[in-house]
Amino acid sequence: MSATNNKSHRSSLQQIARQAMLERGLLPDFSSEAIAELKGIRETVPSVDESMRDLKQLLWCSIDNDDSTDLDQLTVAIEMPEGATKILIAIADVDAFVKQSSAIDNHASHNTTSVYTVAVIFPMLPEQLSTDITSLNFGEDRLAIIVELVVADDGSLQSSDIYQAIVCNHAKLAYNSVADWLEGNGPMPEAVSAVAGLAENLMLQNRVAQRLKLLRHMHGALDFETIEAKPIFVNDEIKDLAEEKRNSAKDIIEDLMIAANGVTARYLAAKRFPSIRRVVRTPKRWDRIVELARERGFILPRDPDSKALNDFLALAKAVDPSRFPDLSLSVIKLLGFGEYVVELPGDSSAGHFGLAVKDYAHSTAPNRRYPDLITQRLLKAAISGGPIPYDTDELVALAKHCTEAENAAKKVERQIEKSAAALLLESRIGETFDAIVTGVADKGTWVRLLHPPVEGRLSANFTGVDVGQRLRVQLIYTDVERGYIDFKKMP
Repeated sequence: MSATNNKSHRSSLQQIARQAMLERGLLPDFSSEAIAELKGIRETVPSVDESMRDLKQLLWCSIDNDDSTDLDQLTVAIEMPEGATKILIAIADVDAFVKQSSAIDNHASHNTTSVYTVAVIFPMLPEQLSTDITSLNFGEDRLAIIVELVVADDGSLQSSDIYQAIVCNHAKLAYNSVADWLEGNGPMPEAVSAVAGLAENLMLQNRVAQRLKLLRHMHGALDFETIEAKPIFVNDEIKDLAEEKRNSAKDIIEDLMIAANGVTARYLAAKRFPSIRRVVRTPKRWDRIVELARERGFILPRDPDSKALNDFLALAKAVDPSRFPDLSLSVIKLLGFGEYVVELPGDSSAGHFGLAVKDYAHSTAPNRRYPDLITQRLLKAAISGGPIPYDTDELVALAKHCTEAENAAKKVERQIEKSAAALLLESRIGETFDAIVTGVADKGTWVRLLHPPVEGRLSANFTGVDVGQRLRVQLIYTDVERGYIDFKKMP
């Protein structure tokens, strides 16, 4: 079944995406009340008090996807004595404009996240906010929450603080061009060379991020490398799927944000405030992870051990780097999904198995994720000494809802990815491909092609297969509207 019906591929996918949002209980459009609120917000002058520091002159920059316009954070590094480095992370003060229980806040709390499908984005906040008023845009003075951490030469945290400030973005940078430059594969981006001292600052940020990562890995943080596929449109027609991989610029932001989220969680705990934590509990299928390791000559302990697992992943990557993304994907699927939970003062967190951290509160993307906006409101109250803006029952209900809505959003994103892949493959029924098994459950067995990197259901000859196996499959069916791609295992 084709969904094109003389429409462009992009417009067909956009229509499918809107329907998928509704079917998952998510809102594709803002209410008339939310739109009406925008006028008042555009005319709002946020209050600035004497406690806010003026940090506009620091060499702040943003690093994000090439096409990102909702900029949540800026970073800068400052050299300190004895090899230490002060890292400052500025997080957009979204709460200054989006008030609790307002119409816009109600929409954000319903969807809980921006939904990034391959054809259309459904922002958590109206674009006039998330890409302008509350975005840390180039050359604009903005209110921000600052997470400050001093990192020793060995990657350990010496001290930290959180406070409010006014900042200015001096360079809007993109992951791919910054990574090419840092890795010696391309020229220095013009936006970097245009700001005196920024090149040295980015290299310092890179060194600190690597130290933070190394220390986390020493404590058992897992190092994955997966392949993400992004559709290539030519005149709104999908022509191919391009592989997107990790790079050094993405690592800078990931490692600094993990550190910032840890500081945030500990700050709230020290202030005797509750928090919403992101946790990944004990792996749901550790037995299969042990089996995957044994197949590769590595013995893992019977009980889940993140340090031992990371040692295995590092060895597997060194032995066969070309197949490591497939192994990464298998292990990620076997670990299971994360969830949001409330931690009250004095509680002990379940922690985040994959990151090897006990304290992890999402806080660095309040334009895109509702748990981060909740955390921002808690932080601002803790900084000012004000009352806690949520009661315990409210936080528990929000944490549960955020987990469910985020899972629904991921399902929408995956469905549209599959619809795009079905569009690409609908003319190739009958062809055979190399694949890897990515999921085995009562409701079905799933495989991902090695190229193009497309996932689908194994609907025939799947007895006895398990996650991580490689096999040859034949494409037997596609349904673009539902995002169905079916294969059968070849003898």
